[in-house]
Amino acid sequence: MTGTKPDYYYRQSAVVPFLEEDGKIKIMLITSRKQGRWIIPKGIVEEDMSPADSAAKEAWEEAGVKGIFLEKPLGSYKYEKWGGICSVEVFAMKIERIFDSWLEDDFRKRKLLKLKKAKELIDDKPLIKIFEKLNELKEK
Repeated sequence: MTGTKPDYYYRQSAVVPFLEEDGKIKIMLITSRKQGRWIIPKGIVEEDMSPADSAAKEAWEEAGVKGIFLEKPLGSYKYEKWGGICSVEVFAMKIERIFDSWLEDDFRKRKLLKLKKAKELIDDKPLIKIFEKLNELKEK
C-alpha cells in the first residue's frame, strides 16, 4: 500500500444503513467531518476486528444506528488517501434502532432519504452503483 500510515489503515469498511418503508428503500446518510459532504459511515478496520464488525462500530459512532447486517457485502471500491490506496468493503445494514444521541452527534448530521435522493447527494460514483444493489436485494 506504501503510504504515510500503517498498512492496516488502508483496509477499510463502510455500511449503508437502510430501512424499507412502503416498499421503498431509504438510506441513512451522514455528513463528513471536515467538508460536510453527504457520505455513509466508513472507517479503518481495526486489527482485532472483522470488516463487518468494524462497519457496525462506524454505524453506531458516526450515525447512531444499530441493526442487522445482510450476509454478504454489497461491494467494494478504492480511493486515494494518505499517499496510498484505501480499499473499502461495503456492507448493508437493515436499521433496527435509531438513537437520539450518539458518539459523533455534535459534529455530524444525518438524514434518512429515499434511494433516488441519496444517490443525488453522494459524490462518490462507486457508491452510487453499490446503492443500486439494495434494490436488487429487495427484488429477490
